[in-house]
Amino acid sequence: MNARPLIGLSTSHSGEGGSRQLSSAPRHYARAVELVGGTPILLPSLPEVAADYAARVDAVLLTGGVDVHPRHYGQTPKRGLGEVDEERDAFEFALYRAARELGKPVLGICRGMQMMNVLEGGTLHQHLPDVPGVWADHAQLGRGATLGHEIAFGHGSVLGRAHGPSALLNSYHHQAVDEVAPTLTVAATAPDGVVEGVEGDGLIGVQWHPEMLVERHPHALGTFTAFMALLGVPV
Repeated sequence: MNARPLIGLSTSHSGEGGSRQLSSAPRHYARAVELVGGTPILLPSLPEVAADYAARVDAVLLTGGVDVHPRHYGQTPKRGLGEVDEERDAFEFALYRAARELGKPVLGICRGMQMMNVLEGGTLHQHLPDVPGVWADHAQLGRGATLGHEIAFGHGSVLGRAHGPSALLNSYHHQAVDEVAPTLTVAATAPDGVVEGVEGDGLIGVQWHPEMLVERHPHALGTFTAFMALLGVPV
């Protein structure tokens, strides 16, 4: 491995607009990776070279963005489903599978965690406002480095060791994990019980956007230090 691990970041298309714009700012992800000792590299959505990308990087970061198409987890689109991008779905499927075959660690952020859960055999809630019992503000209006609701971390989880038992983070999503994939365990939850973090062998997924917080709220960097720990990088 390089002295500074090379971290491949998936990217969103320029057409992803509206509230999704917060997910299409690669500088935030790249800066956070750099702060914990990695070298970030942006990976255009080209499925035909995904395996080559996976071979060249030391780890993969699946970034935020639009919704995963429900057909990938055996469901029909429901009212409330947001924008989807089947080209990006195809690319991240190929990238993730290639990275996993090579034993490369993967961090999924927001959409990235949802994609991870789907690819490992789980399902998603297509629209949280329609889910009974969900009451926390998962789609906060505060932008930038605004803190949102509290996250509770599972005892003994990698994320818990990095963040402690709980932390205030942010929340910009209308979908979430429903059935947790059999290869993953729940590592973090919202106050209403919505799954906010998952972990597996070489895998970490989080529903919040730590990359938007790290420069004003250093505790948010714990998400990235947890990821780098999978690579054996002291931070």
